[in-house]
Amino acid sequence: MIHGAEWRENEVNPSIQYVHTADGVAIAYWALNEGLPLVYAPIIPFSHIQLEWQIPQCRRWYEQLAGHRQLIRYDARGCGLSERDVSDFSLDGLVLDLEAVADGLHLDNFALFASSDASMMAIAYAARHPDRVSHLILWSAWARREDVSRSAQARSLRAVLEQDWTIYTETVARVLMGWAAEGPAREFAAFYRACTSADAVRALAASAYETDVSALLPQIRCPTLVVHRSHIPGVGLPVVRDLAARIPNARLALLEGLSPLPFLEDTQAVVRAIQVFLGEEPEDDAAAPDVAGRAIASAPVTILFTDMQSSTAMTQRLGDARAQDVLHVHNSIVRAALKRLDGSEVKHTGDGIMASFASATRGLECAVAIQRALATHNASAPDGAIHVRIGLNAGEPVAEESDLFGTAVQIAARVCEHAEPDQILVSNVVRELASGKGFLFSDRGDSVLRGFEDPVRLFEVRWSPGD
Repeated sequence: MIHGAEWRENEVNPSIQYVHTADGVAIAYWALNEGLPLVYAPIIPFSHIQLEWQIPQCRRWYEQLAGHRQLIRYDARGCGLSERDVSDFSLDGLVLDLEAVADGLHLDNFALFASSDASMMAIAYAARHPDRVSHLILWSAWARREDVSRSAQARSLRAVLEQDWTIYTETVARVLMGWAAEGPAREFAAFYRACTSADAVRALAASAYETDVSALLPQIRCPTLVVHRSHIPGVGLPVVRDLAARIPNARLALLEGLSPLPFLEDTQAVVRAIQVFLGEEPEDDAAAPDVAGRAIASAPVTILFTDMQSSTAMTQRLGDARAQDVLHVHNSIVRAALKRLDGSEVKHTGDGIMASFASATRGLECAVAIQRALATHNASAPDGAIHVRIGLNAGEPVAEESDLFGTAVQIAARVCEHAEPDQILVSNVVRELASGKGFLFSDRGDSVLRGFEDPVRLFEVRWSPGD
């Protein structure tokens, strides 16, 4: 489905079974593995428990979650393999779906994972059944639909939904997958249309837009984890921070990234946050906490910054929409290189990306890979050419709330500022760490970096287009 998914007929797929709700709706579900149960509520309305298994990233995501537990996944009413001919899409109706699954499998106590609109249902269920939910995990969540429905994008999408189902699904797919991901987005749009119908989505939206469970938040008694990627479009950090603050003793985990789908981008970070919360993986002891609750790296970390040339002028020349498309291409190229070379995206800086590496060699290989990929892109798309400065430094930064701070990070940013478009500059410490690894360096002499009194020796990394 996404990135060439296809049926795996030679592999065992979960057995799909059915339970019936108190109002007579047939709900499809599967259960994977054994152990303590984790019920995974549907991403309403992107719910189809059979077709999801054809998406490699989604399949791996489920397998990772089921590594230490029994994972139970079900389709909401009106979606996937559950009964489609229904009229009640209210909050109470969606709670009945979960109650039917929990009762049908005789789950006395279970962890519950929910996201987006389904998070409101999960909050209501946890408040009504405090004895049954052992842990509540809310991904990219909200307690009141109005908090994420006031944006121009949300209003526009709802207007399109009323007019054209196909255009609506194609647009939503590009919002979720990124505007540059044309092929995968087209496949996801087809998957979306297979999940449900236009009438069901309109009914679900009408109910969701009127739902507000914020008054139930203080009633939640189970341990709660709110997980969110900091750059997800349409879901502002104040919304998730307020959600976590209003649930007694809730934990907030802010991760980097912009995909609202947890099985895309850095899935391992999401899985690990959940496993730590559920007590399945010990807290990371690779970094020692200081007195302020921060963590100082116990080994040198290489920091990489990218910065697009003249992004403001580009926006004026191309317009907002086209400039945003170019930025998405930059992001895709950088993130592909990070994934291939074991880099970790720390944050998006607006005109570029900050990343970290455990190895200086990997950081330099990633920098060269980015410049080569951009050169290839520029040769085929001269009107949308992207020229990027890259700077690297290494040191022991301070880690706090999924971000890195300190002198090592500041120097890396300043080194990037000194680079020319299409150039890679590094500090002397990076050159020394990568000594003998086959890189070609040109000495650019001492440079005074903004904000620092002592000059820093800079070196250019020589690279050429091609493999």
